[in-house]
Amino acid sequence: MTALAPPRRRPRTRDRSAAKWVLLLPFVVMFALFFVAPIVYAVVQSMFTTRSSGLGLGRPETAFVFLDNYARALGDAAFLDSVGRLVVFAAIEVPLMVLTALGLALLLDSGKARFPRFFRVLYFAPYGVPGVIATLLWGFLYIPATSPVLQGLGELGIAVDPLASGNVLFAIANIALWGFAGYNMVILMAALDAIPSELYEAARVDGASTWSTTWHIKLPLVRPSVILVTVFTIIGTLQLFVEPLVLQPLTTAISSTYTPNLAAYNQAFAQGNPNLAAAMAVLVALLGFIFSFGFLRLVNRKGSRAW
Repeated sequence: MTALAPPRRRPRTRDRSAAKWVLLLPFVVMFALFFVAPIVYAVVQSMFTTRSSGLGLGRPETAFVFLDNYARALGDAAFLDSVGRLVVFAAIEVPLMVLTALGLALLLDSGKARFPRFFRVLYFAPYGVPGVIATLLWGFLYIPATSPVLQGLGELGIAVDPLASGNVLFAIANIALWGFAGYNMVILMAALDAIPSELYEAARVDGASTWSTTWHIKLPLVRPSVILVTVFTIIGTLQLFVEPLVLQPLTTAISSTYTPNLAAYNQAFAQGNPNLAAAMAVLVALLGFIFSFGFLRLVNRKGSRAW
């Protein structure tokens, strides 16, 4: 007679659930402290206001005003102009960023590219430069007195002023493109590298040209990464703050309310009204939420139709 094998012990469900929570706890705590808490605090602060009592000799009083700060922000013509200016900037920057990053990724992924690793690092290098330093560097190139490029164009009779009122938005877009195109290119390069080589071999056997391979294989398979890059660019565009703040002393075309974030910064630290600044910040966050999820819903609807 053969001895019966001992029964297998079933894993304890409680132990597994406890282990999951132990692993998730650091993330949950950090997420709550550094993501959820600031949002809740900003929303709460946006519903209060600070009023001075009497002749301003007593302690200021905090009063609950509900949505009055939002009404003040939406009734401020300068803030609305900054929102419109930001939408125009996004319409310029988002397609330019995505097309540039995608073009660089496809160029380096092609078999005709020479020294692809060197140029990959070269294109990514501007991302390592802090935004303030990058804006200062480009600021010197935008001033004719310190820019060798503008001085050379001036000797040829070509007068260019990147910091003029009609050009400063494009000048800021150029700084953002220079700093983040390489980062987005790396994301798309990773997606291109993940495409199985068997698909390229099958296309080569079928006699597909380079353009056909790019159009029918590469672009459809990197579509999720292109969508991700677009969402990142939309969110980053709505956070526009550093570039206009640094360029502001160099030109009169950038006011203290040039972008919504600048307007909120001005209200918080120059006007001493952090509650109105919190309302402006919440409105910008809502705008980013609407743009991002609106874009995702649009592309997902088109994707489902394609299937």
